[in-house]
Amino acid sequence: MSDTTTRGIRIQVESMYVEERSDPQESYFFFAYHVVISNVGNEEAQLISREWLITDSDGNVERVEGAGVVGETPQLKPGQTFEYTSFCPLRTSVGSMQGAYFMRTAEGETFRAEIEPFTLAVPGGVN
Repeated sequence: MSDTTTRGIRIQVESMYVEERSDPQESYFFFAYHVVISNVGNEEAQLISREWLITDSDGNVERVEGAGVVGETPQLKPGQTFEYTSFCPLRTSVGSMQGAYFMRTAEGETFRAEIEPFTLAVPGGVN
C-alpha cells in the first residue's frame, strides 16, 4: 500500500495479483492496482498527466507517461475523491511501481503529486 499527500492531493494505491490473467510458465505476471485520489487540501486541482516508473525484480525499469488516467482528467474540488483501477503486466513475480500525477490548480499553476513506491508481488513470493 502506498499513501502520499502532496499539496493537499492524497494518493492511495493498493495492488493485487490477478492469477487468472497470469501465466508464470511464460514469465507473465498480471497485477491490478486500485488508486484513490482525494483532495484533502483547500484548492481545486485537475489531474492532467501521469508518470509511472515500473521496476521488475531483474532491475528492468519502464517509464510510462501519458495524459490523464483511464481516459479521464478528473477535476477535484476540496473534499472530492476520484477512484480507478488499472493494470500492469510484469516479466517477474515481484516488482514495484512509483510515480506522480501532474496537477493544475484553478489558477493555472502545475505541481507534481508524488506516488510513493508500492509492491507488485505474487502472494507468497516475498518473505
